[in-house]
Amino acid sequence: MASSDKPEIVDRDVKEDDKDEEKGGFIDKVKDFIQDIGEKIEGAIGFGKPTADVTEIHFPTINLEKAEIVVDVLIKNPNPVPIPLIDINYLIESDGRKLISGLIPDAGTIRAHGEETVKIPIHLVYDDIKNTYDDIKPGSIIPYRIKVDFIVDVPIFGRLTLPLEKTGEIPVPYKPDIDIEKIKFERFSFEETVAVLHLKLENKNDFDLGLNSLDYEVWLSNVSIGGAELAESTKLDKNGINYVDIPITFKPKDFGSALWDMIRGKGTGYSMKGHINVDTPFGAMKLPISKEGGTTRLKKSKEDGGDDDDDDEE
Repeated sequence: MASSDKPEIVDRDVKEDDKDEEKGGFIDKVKDFIQDIGEKIEGAIGFGKPTADVTEIHFPTINLEKAEIVVDVLIKNPNPVPIPLIDINYLIESDGRKLISGLIPDAGTIRAHGEETVKIPIHLVYDDIKNTYDDIKPGSIIPYRIKVDFIVDVPIFGRLTLPLEKTGEIPVPYKPDIDIEKIKFERFSFEETVAVLHLKLENKNDFDLGLNSLDYEVWLSNVSIGGAELAESTKLDKNGINYVDIPITFKPKDFGSALWDMIRGKGTGYSMKGHINVDTPFGAMKLPISKEGGTTRLKKSKEDGGDDDDDDEE
């Protein structure tokens, strides 16, 4: 064989960048192929990713001890088969600080081509957060962020996590202070006396209270004179002092010797205990009211021999 017939051997330097480019191109082609196959299977069989959205957050119960929070999440399943909710993880934080977290396992199933509103109940105990964060004070309103992860199992896609977030505000209620400034006689007799309790209510919360009703009992000189109904609803301004008149009927003869001190206008010891039902921007609340060892005056109207001067000092 002639030398000219020998194959020519050429050395070629293969750069690392070329290798990476070839490798990357191959991987990208594989990914595109897999994605294309997945989309074709999804289109042919009708499988798709479920969606989730927070539709409402409400507070069924709020009192001095805790807040019951319910998060409503609407989940839509576009698939021809039911999909299970494997786990629900939730977290409530305020200014980046964890207030409460939890896990709800085996949360149910979303029917095929259907949608379900999943309710997530959360109990926030105020003592827990106040003991952890001493700057959270009763009567305040704090910001919150709720994070929820729904973990579902979908054919073709496998396990998926649907993350959700929602922000808002939550109150840390504080019970109002209450005092009986004085008791004004409307009709006085030993058998039955009609009077008006002049109540002083101080709302120490950073939000208004719509006072709807009172459930309480009053003791004068250690004798119960019962309770009475609120004549009309009234607004208790946030961080403000309000005055409410409550009509009441009682029998002075039941007071014994303390009656004469009451008639002479001397200070009379009293106690008061019960609840008030109020509306707030966060929903209805039932808050306790109490006063132990207070002192008030009984004051006759002009028709019963009194001076009817409402400007007298207590």
